[in-house]
Amino acid sequence: MVARQVLSPDLALQLERRRRAAAGVGVGLSYWQVAVRRFLRHRLALVGGVVALLLTLMAVLAPVLAPYPVDRISLDARWHRPGPAHPLGTDELGRDVLTRIMYAGRISLTVGYVTAIAIAVVGSLAGAVAGFYGGVVDTALMRLVDVLLSIPTLPLYLILAALIPGGGVLRIVLIFSAFGWTGVARLVRGQILSLKAQDFVEAARAMGASEARIVLRHLIPNALAPVIVAATLTVGGAILGESALSYLGLGIQPPTPSWGNMLQRAQEYLWNAAWLAVFPGVFIFITVLSFNFLGDGLRDALDPRLRV
Repeated sequence: MVARQVLSPDLALQLERRRRAAAGVGVGLSYWQVAVRRFLRHRLALVGGVVALLLTLMAVLAPVLAPYPVDRISLDARWHRPGPAHPLGTDELGRDVLTRIMYAGRISLTVGYVTAIAIAVVGSLAGAVAGFYGGVVDTALMRLVDVLLSIPTLPLYLILAALIPGGGVLRIVLIFSAFGWTGVARLVRGQILSLKAQDFVEAARAMGASEARIVLRHLIPNALAPVIVAATLTVGGAILGESALSYLGLGIQPPTPSWGNMLQRAQEYLWNAAWLAVFPGVFIFITVLSFNFLGDGLRDALDPRLRV
């Protein structure tokens, strides 16, 4: 018969603390501290976050890092293959492709970030109002969401892009934001329905807090986890959407460079100067993939079902 080792309470407590620390769940840690620890253990998410940060810095610092002026035309340097003078080659006007990709990143990433922020704000407010007030307000907003979700987005974006004049970032952001907030609204509504019955909401009412303060100060901040994940994934989707519209000639208009309209221009020279299409496509692929990895990591880190 094997004797069972009996641990002292102090030793058992120390072992339990070590086990919880190894699992990333410290004793007395807050929800956000636990989420940060989980995120830091997600290698793909860390890689995605670092790549997204580097791409953002590249776009922000483009005027400093770019080897040539973005509007520099040199007919003597046309069709240069990638080399020391032009690491990513030149285009049909002798413009440096690396320089244009850096400046194009400013446009494409701006579309992604601003669209994600706009969708998160509008969707959070709509979902919070629907979940908090319920009744007719909830029914009206959710039926509107159902109608918008039933409409195919790409044909709708093409129609709006053709009808709305202009070719700037604001136009693309408005098109994407007008119909992209519905998913966030549903997520937030579900969170608010479960939160509004909690004791802290009743305590806020008892202290005389207005309904607007309860929604904005207490409910929405506690429903931010799914919003953060959705906004992160929206960045990649918006960049893909802008690239598709620009490739079809309905997005950002030349001479302003974006990764999408660089692809549109490159299709005319695909067989003779393949680098004009390859490098913008690679940057789109890497950017979208990095934000998807980042979003997956945030989703795993912020999932409340994983709390222990």
